[in-house]
Amino acid sequence: MSEREASPSGKGKLALYWAASCGGCEIAVLGIDDKILQVAEAFDIIFWPCVMDGKVRDVEKVPDKGIDLCLFNGGIRTSEQEYMARLLRRKSKVLVAFGSCAHEGCIPGLANLSSKEEIFQTAYHDTPSTDNPQGVEPQPETKVPEGTLHLPVFYDTLKTLDQTVPVDYYLPGCPPEPERIWDALTAILQGELPPPGSVIGATTTVCEECQRTRHEKKIKEFKRTWQIIPDPDTCLLEQGLICAGIATRAGCGALCPQVNSPCIGCYGPNEGVQDFGACMMSAIASVIDSDDPEEIERIIEQGIPDPVGTFYRFSLAHSLLRRGRLKGSGNGRVPVVADAAVEEG
Repeated sequence: MSEREASPSGKGKLALYWAASCGGCEIAVLGIDDKILQVAEAFDIIFWPCVMDGKVRDVEKVPDKGIDLCLFNGGIRTSEQEYMARLLRRKSKVLVAFGSCAHEGCIPGLANLSSKEEIFQTAYHDTPSTDNPQGVEPQPETKVPEGTLHLPVFYDTLKTLDQTVPVDYYLPGCPPEPERIWDALTAILQGELPPPGSVIGATTTVCEECQRTRHEKKIKEFKRTWQIIPDPDTCLLEQGLICAGIATRAGCGALCPQVNSPCIGCYGPNEGVQDFGACMMSAIASVIDSDDPEEIERIIEQGIPDPVGTFYRFSLAHSLLRRGRLKGSGNGRVPVVADAAVEEG
């Protein structure tokens, strides 16, 4: 008899967890509408801190591999999130990196351009709205009359889920579209999953889903989104807007281009692409209509003032770059070790 058949309800066990992310993935789960009732028919939700009272000790008491499916969203920024990632990995048969933050680091991963000290300086001292005359900052331990208060350790580097623990499947998106969430749940319920390590979803690009008319792309000038009202029928990249659809995995239905907004790359790299930002830069370089190095530099500087935010907006933490440089202890600034198993304080 299987574990599911042996369980009192005859259902599988489902866990959902929210680490370093905005929470949009939690809301996206409810976007499957009344299909959530079919999820309830198939699974007992035993851990979902966003919507139900659950304690870590309850998860710790679950037998290893006693959770059939865990949807883990968010990157790993603190010691608590790392502990939960390792705990849920041990307890789960199938662990899914759910959403862009768990998959690639997403917007929180852009903080890898700065050190922990720089982040704290901005957050607790330098912002116009901050009133902190005593310069108080969060500490892992604080002595008070009643005892010692503990906070999780804030790491210098945000890690993706698979830089922390082995991941079975990836469901990209910021957040994943409800249709893709349902596709993944259906595949899991029916036992029709792809090979472990696969990205659940399409294996083509947003450009292939986009209905806009495309011609040969020759760009003399890049424009910011607020500078023009784009033609609704023509390829946005041909109009000088940086559209990441040429390098981004499909699965969203090209929703942003449908409403005259360029793709920003939240579904991550397409099949076989190792570094999303490098792929995007190569694609953009190929459409610049100039052989003059000075003119090319002008086109890039004026139209792409934030290259990292443009090309690595969602993928910096999972890229070959991974982060900016940290200060070393002897020879100035040295590269960060890119080993995901490195313990950081």
